[in-house]
Amino acid sequence: MATLADVAQRAGVSKSTASRALSGQGSVSTTTRKRVSEVAKELGFVASSAAESLATGRSRNIALVTPFVNRWFYSEVIDGVEAALIGAGYDLTLYRLTDDRGQRQQLFDYFLVRKGVDAVIALTLFITDDEVARLDALDKPIVGIGGRIPGVSTYFIDDREVARKQTEHLVGLGHTKLMHFGGDQEQQLDFEVHSRRLQGFRDALERANIAVDGDFAACEVSTAGGFDRAMQVLSDPHNRPTGIVAVSDEVAIGVMSAAYKLGLRIPDDLSIIGLDGHPMGEAFGLTTMVQHVSRQGAMAVSQALALLGGLAPEDESDLAMALPVDLKVRGSTGPAPK
Repeated sequence: MATLADVAQRAGVSKSTASRALSGQGSVSTTTRKRVSEVAKELGFVASSAAESLATGRSRNIALVTPFVNRWFYSEVIDGVEAALIGAGYDLTLYRLTDDRGQRQQLFDYFLVRKGVDAVIALTLFITDDEVARLDALDKPIVGIGGRIPGVSTYFIDDREVARKQTEHLVGLGHTKLMHFGGDQEQQLDFEVHSRRLQGFRDALERANIAVDGDFAACEVSTAGGFDRAMQVLSDPHNRPTGIVAVSDEVAIGVMSAAYKLGLRIPDDLSIIGLDGHPMGEAFGLTTMVQHVSRQGAMAVSQALALLGGLAPEDESDLAMALPVDLKVRGSTGPAPK
């Protein structure tokens, strides 16, 4: 097996120059870098990640911490993170964090602090000031996705504003009998996503001077959850809404399935709008707010690598970035029934 010394000898450079050329660290001319890379390829040389870690103090490994891995939004973000890291020559270490306090303490006291990760991406998890300080002290940058974390670079959508725009789409079509299908208000995610989206829905109703009794239906945030709750709500023809604002595309697709099962016509009898940009939305003709999920993962990786390279935000206002969300109108929404 070829060694770094073999590569250096064949390329006519020192071992230190060969190491810098292959790692991308330090000053090496483009010509030398190209020559060393070609020789390494010819000899079948593969740099040792352990040796690189010793030389640079970096493991080329970034940790992602998340409460879920099997829900579409989370898996899509993780896919975006992984693809970006592979492109940059980094590994991904994934940690799923439950509500267990002991597990969280172990994660921040041991795994993220002592294990070989260069940076941390927190997906829809609020990181406390103490946890931020511990990682900062070890020069481990943090990037958040999903909500504002003081002192941390974060990417998020404005959940309240997006839900307001969802609702205004239906209001603009003449709907006044509206209902929000959202997550249980007693079981909040970090950053209070469920309550912020419900508030955005109610903001739109208030702006339009629309008063609705029973404007909220709590459900599990899944296709099955939307279906089960919609079977209950839509079965009553006297109190049935004409428009439903769903907390996610998966919930919206569940509502659509229930509506079809009950013989309702979409959008003639019922309009439905989702939020996410789930790929199944196109197949169901679902009107939705597209939040470009995998792009969020790629952006978080770019910021983590920039922080590792010493490019820190200039001031506090540069830390938080609200991401654009685009309305995609399809066939699931239409004018309110006469």
